[in-house]
Amino acid sequence: MKKTLFYLQQGSGQDVLLVHGFGESKEMWQGFIDRLAAHFRVTAIDLGGFGESYGLLPQPTSIRALATQVNELMEDLNIKNFAWVGHSLGGYVGLEYAQHYEKKLWALSLFHSTALPDSPEKKKIRENVIAFIQKNGTFPFIENFVQPLFYEKNLGDLKTEIEFVKSMARKIPQDTFIEVSKAMRDRASHLSTLQNAAFPVQFIIGRQDNAVAFEDYAAQITLPKDVDVQILNHMGHMGMFERPDFTLNLLTNFLRNWANNTSTSC
Repeated sequence: MKKTLFYLQQGSGQDVLLVHGFGESKEMWQGFIDRLAAHFRVTAIDLGGFGESYGLLPQPTSIRALATQVNELMEDLNIKNFAWVGHSLGGYVGLEYAQHYEKKLWALSLFHSTALPDSPEKKKIRENVIAFIQKNGTFPFIENFVQPLFYEKNLGDLKTEIEFVKSMARKIPQDTFIEVSKAMRDRASHLSTLQNAAFPVQFIIGRQDNAVAFEDYAAQITLPKDVDVQILNHMGHMGMFERPDFTLNLLTNFLRNWANNTSTSC
């Protein structure tokens, strides 16, 4: 029997899917799930190769293959219409999902994520990451990778959160880091997906995000017909840890607003 992705589910009502980023797992949403579940049925998943789905890395690995695995899970769970909340990589997979299964989404929240493909410079960084991990393993990479995701002026107050993110990453196999890095490097542009979206799109943007350049959003945020743009100063790539209550409220308000105006029928 084919194995499906690992998940946890809580609450009732319209469906919301929480999808983690690179080097993370469904554990990252633990501060959000209880409060979102007061209004929605929340499903938090581990993408193939991550968290409890560590043995389910798709071969060959691609953003499309990761999205296909999510679709298989949602079909198994009989979830026909849902909102996708994706952090970073989770947003990349969400945009790919939207391109192929648009009618299944009633909203998309891009949490520090982008519809743009990697630039030549970013592709080179991915290549360097792959070479570093192949030579040194994942633990030294994690030590270098995690802290710069947070706004530098917040670091002193976020030591516990930074260690928690590192602890998630340490559980992820080396092959996942390498193959998903390649998949992110090779992903397509999804500007047209935003432009053609029949669902509302939210952008939660950290002005000091080192992973997604602030200026890259200018070409994206005007494309969706219905869009909610939240630009937060003094925040990097990890809003759910840097300003958890504030970003959770932004997300909840967005979802509740559109849940009240959206049919859940396919």
